[in-house]
Amino acid sequence: MQPDYAIETKDLGRIYKIRGPKHKGDAKELIALNGATLQVERGELFGLLGPNGAGKTTLIKILSTLLLPTSGSAFVEGMDVTRDVQEIRRRITVVSGGETSGYGLLTIEENLWMFARFYGLDSATARRRIDDLLNVVGILDRKRTKISDLSTGLRQKMNFVRGFISDPSMVFLDEPTLGLDVTAAREVRNFVKEWLRNNTSRTILLTTHYMAEADELCDRLAIVDRGRVLACDTPENLKRRLQREAVFNLKVGRLGHKPDKSAMIESISGVQQVTVSEQNDHTELNLILAEESVLGSVLSHLTQRGSNLISLEKREPTLEDVFIQLVGRRLDEDTSHTTGGDNG
Repeated sequence: MQPDYAIETKDLGRIYKIRGPKHKGDAKELIALNGATLQVERGELFGLLGPNGAGKTTLIKILSTLLLPTSGSAFVEGMDVTRDVQEIRRRITVVSGGETSGYGLLTIEENLWMFARFYGLDSATARRRIDDLLNVVGILDRKRTKISDLSTGLRQKMNFVRGFISDPSMVFLDEPTLGLDVTAAREVRNFVKEWLRNNTSRTILLTTHYMAEADELCDRLAIVDRGRVLACDTPENLKRRLQREAVFNLKVGRLGHKPDKSAMIESISGVQQVTVSEQNDHTELNLILAEESVLGSVLSHLTQRGSNLISLEKREPTLEDVFIQLVGRRLDEDTSHTTGGDNG
């Protein structure tokens, strides 16, 4: 009997001990995961969205048996990550963006053939899959190039192929298109979708910093921050959360210096979220308002501050709007919160 979920976590926690000398009042530990509970269906492409330090990479390391949890439990295809380590590793692969796996003196083809043999593939099957996958990412003509002669982007493409060469039942993709050009990233996304369509028992867990990528690929996704799961649903249902609010984009004359707290737009009743982007000759404001009538108060406020309106657009909520409302900042904004060496 197949397990109910491809991935299941219950109250999963992970705490990192902070090493080195400490001053009075310094924290002795960092909480990377704090009661994370998730269920990922078999055949699903499930996404994790969160800023640096949210706990995404820690979660992947636990699910791929590279790290033990501090508390709670985690299961991959019904198997316990703390007890069934070898069996889980036979069924999964991990692909991390920017990873430079491989041996520099070997060619792309030789490296991939070696990894395929590690996974137990016969030589003929390995060579066929190598050619097919290298063709997908557009570097079949470079297969006899040494790894040491490859650019970072080409190494990343090779690493992506390495992750799928064994035809695993589950793949963890940690920022797989990071650093790839637009065409290569699109080819990777198309391959991922086709790979899942060809076998509904396969599962992918994806982390990405690209909102459009998450929106395009994910059947469902979880928004995480500081080790907690803040929301989990389909991209459409997450965006529907904000449809009762009014979302506006305003371009105004440069606002100049930052006002004191009482003069900020956030102080206006009914303003739920504001993000500000300074351009060369204007300021762009993205607003989430409790209702459309609040816009009048916002425009009056801007006029009093001496800023002229350049353009005004009402728009549909985006996944980034949902993220900002839940986390309080954009995905590309750095955070000082870290997880003991874990960047996500």
